[in-house]
Amino acid sequence: MPTRARHLVLVLGDQLTHDNPAFEDFDPARDRVALIEAPGEATHVWSHKARIVLFLSAMRHFADELRARGWPVDYVALDAPGPPALADRLAELVRQRGIGTVLACEPGEWRLARQLDTALARAGARLELREDTHFLCSSAQFAQWAGQRDTLRMEFFYRRLRQRLGVLVDGDGRPEGGRWNFDVHNRGAYPRSGPGEIQEPANFAPDAITREVIALVERQFPAHPGRLDRFRWPVTRAQALQALQRFTEARLPGFGAYQDAMWTGVPFGWHALLSSSLNLKLLDPREVIAAAESAWRERGLELAGVEGFIRQVLGWREFVRGVYWLDMPGLAQANHYGHLRSLARWYWTGNTEMACMRAAVGQTLEYGYAHHIQRLMLTGQFALLAEVDPRQVCDWYLAAYVDAVEWAELPNTAGMALFANGGRFTSKPYIASGQYVRRMSNYCSQCRYDPSQRTGDDACPMTTLYWHFLTRHSAALAANPRTALMARNVARLGAEQRRQLGARANRGLERIDQV
Repeated sequence: MPTRARHLVLVLGDQLTHDNPAFEDFDPARDRVALIEAPGEATHVWSHKARIVLFLSAMRHFADELRARGWPVDYVALDAPGPPALADRLAELVRQRGIGTVLACEPGEWRLARQLDTALARAGARLELREDTHFLCSSAQFAQWAGQRDTLRMEFFYRRLRQRLGVLVDGDGRPEGGRWNFDVHNRGAYPRSGPGEIQEPANFAPDAITREVIALVERQFPAHPGRLDRFRWPVTRAQALQALQRFTEARLPGFGAYQDAMWTGVPFGWHALLSSSLNLKLLDPREVIAAAESAWRERGLELAGVEGFIRQVLGWREFVRGVYWLDMPGLAQANHYGHLRSLARWYWTGNTEMACMRAAVGQTLEYGYAHHIQRLMLTGQFALLAEVDPRQVCDWYLAAYVDAVEWAELPNTAGMALFANGGRFTSKPYIASGQYVRRMSNYCSQCRYDPSQRTGDDACPMTTLYWHFLTRHSAALAANPRTALMARNVARLGAEQRRQLGARANRGLERIDQV
């Protein structure tokens, strides 16, 4: 007969911390821990192989750590018999163990939270969720800050958190350097001669557990996108701490000025590559912020770069999580522009003549990674200009990146990249022509398209669709002070220019898989 436990503590794949609030009062003599691999979590979006490997390998390493503490662990492997859905696998385990109460930290996904509640109710068990203390601002605190505002702005939220937590402020609570935000200093492109020598990030050769998971994923999901021969991501807390140390010591000094820069064959630039470890909770945001601030205070690093990095962790990461729980489930259905086109097939292959998109998508398939400008101003804004259904785009982002968890991915994609929620927390759509790509990268020098051309056979599709978007939405753009100049530029186009532009754009939209 299976041992009847007092509580079963469910640990999800993005909750791999010993500080998990569900472990409070854990008694290994009376309680058990459950970690569950579920095929359905890899297939509800067509997940990149590296994303699947990262989650499963990190879960298996964490389970071994718990066993080493003497804690009883029920581990359900991916290829174990049973239903594909995680919630159903949990319910089956609960029935087998005769469990009455399941404890868990609140999930990071609206869908999964409801599936767990429903499945356990059917199994006759109670689900007790505990507040996620990993974050610096709870969902309730964020909702209180947001109040009844129709629009939300990260900058004001960020300043409030900086003051409350005493981050980069002086003894009087004023911002170090006299400014809250140094973003204007963090938008540089690499020199035309190239990025020069960049300090390498930490990387971790797969150990026996990870190699076993790689083989399992190749067997179970052979048709899924992505490669695994470049898998070097941290899968344990010890590795994540090494990655943090490597970034703050060697890479943070170059991060600020070039965080928006792009270059062929430079997939990581000076970026931290810590988001996957943060989102699995192998790292705590407090220690990441403290390490960056200490690097500035003790080593005299440039404040603008350090503030820019801290803003991503303390400001944007906390902000988008708050928005997610505040606006779900409506955020997942938002479609401000009513876009309904299908995502281009080359988002899954990289087979396009657009050099910038070939580089960004190819890098994504190779590593499961692209930095924020590649996501926002290349793959994201092209999908917006190409009038793609936001749900398809959001599913692609959730599938494609190793750091993708829905509370982070959905607001960034639907709200920022696609403006699908109509400017709930962004003051304008993030759009640009191919000229922006030329300015921020060397991609255009290797492309058959000309970013300066709107029409004609050599016109850059991004430039054409950018001007097409401006003509379609000129009234709304003219009414927004931040986009009024764009609307005035459209007004200068003559009738024949508009006709040619519309014809070229419509041909491109109908043949989007062939650009």
